Amino acid sequence: MRTKTALENEADESRPQDAYLRIDHLWKAFGEFIALKDISLSISEGEFVCFLGPSGCGKTTLLRAIAGLDLQSRGSVEQAGKDISNLPPAERDFGIVFQSYALFPNLTIEKNVAFGLENSGMARPAIKARVAELLDLVGLPEQGKKYPAQLSGGQQQRIALARAIAMSPGLLLLDEPLSALDAKVRVHLRHEVKALQRKLGITTIMVTHDQEEALSMADRIVVMNHGVIEQIGTPTDIYREPTTLFVADFIGEMNKLEATSEGPGQVTIGNREFKSANHDFATGAAVIAAVRPEDIIPHGSVAEEPIAEPDNAFSCQIKEMEFLGSFWRTRLQGAALGDTELIADFSINAVRRLDLSADRDIVIEIPSRRLKVFAAVDDKE
Repeated sequence: MRTKTALENEADESRPQDAYLRIDHLWKAFGEFIALKDISLSISEGEFVCFLGPSGCGKTTLLRAIAGLDLQSRGSVEQAGKDISNLPPAERDFGIVFQSYALFPNLTIEKNVAFGLENSGMARPAIKARVAELLDLVGLPEQGKKYPAQLSGGQQQRIALARAIAMSPGLLLLDEPLSALDAKVRVHLRHEVKALQRKLGITTIMVTHDQEEALSMADRIVVMNHGVIEQIGTPTDIYREPTTLFVADFIGEMNKLEATSEGPGQVTIGNREFKSANHDFATGAAVIAAVRPEDIIPHGSVAEEPIAEPDNAFSCQIKEMEFLGSFWRTRLQGAALGDTELIADFSINAVRRLDLSADRDIVIEIPSRRLKVFAAVDDKE
């Protein structure tokens, strides 16, 4: 009998048993290439889930399998208690929005939104009312008579969204929906999409390679790499408690330091020992110690103020400072770390209070709970 992996147990614990969408041991092969490897995942009704990962990780293939656009090689997909694994897309209950919008250029905005409604046989007065309702819902009530080319990219994406939800589908699929937009429009529209999803209560899956997008929009994030799920969790869990080196490195900035395990909760970096988050690596094992730049605490000197964890504090020199608006990014070097350079993000207030500047010697502290320890070689690489 097959036993569950730790990741599958984690997924089981993080989802309710009455899941709206359930994917069970799904595989997808293209010839000899395995694009998806034994994917199991459940999604609650009304949940907003992001599939996040680099290009080629399998996230779009998984979305297409859910939609029936690329049938899985093995495994099953169940929606609302119904096995849809082998149903064609037309018989599945979903709306989809693509990166390219896929609007009909020769049809007006009203006709684009009404396309699915007209094919369903709905009466004309009802269609007209529904289209007006949808255009108002996406904030474009006056644009119905225009053609797609007359709208901005952000407006076209809203129309694509209106068309996708016109039939009140049970599931909304978003395939990199904002990546073709410029940065400011993208930030604005992701808040609008999330607000609309909450208002409608529609179960939504979005594919993205943009970590900021996933962190700001998702209820849960599914981080993928090389066709497998690396970690499933809330944005906070994924960011603060990564379970693999890939997740730690892919989500946000991360210092990765070559280290040696000294047993549970202890590592050697450079020429000194540090307390760390608990880990199971044997004494003497080569590991990677990782800490986020914003978790590093600056001190003017040991004598100036108390240090919570003296064992994790050491002197270093600020080699470079870069102003990034809400904080300063600094590059630090110290004898304790050998030749390793450390990146630390200090608040404007801390820089002002401690009078920090390039070439200044300071003391920094690395909180042990924020110093994560991973295997030296990523198994997936």
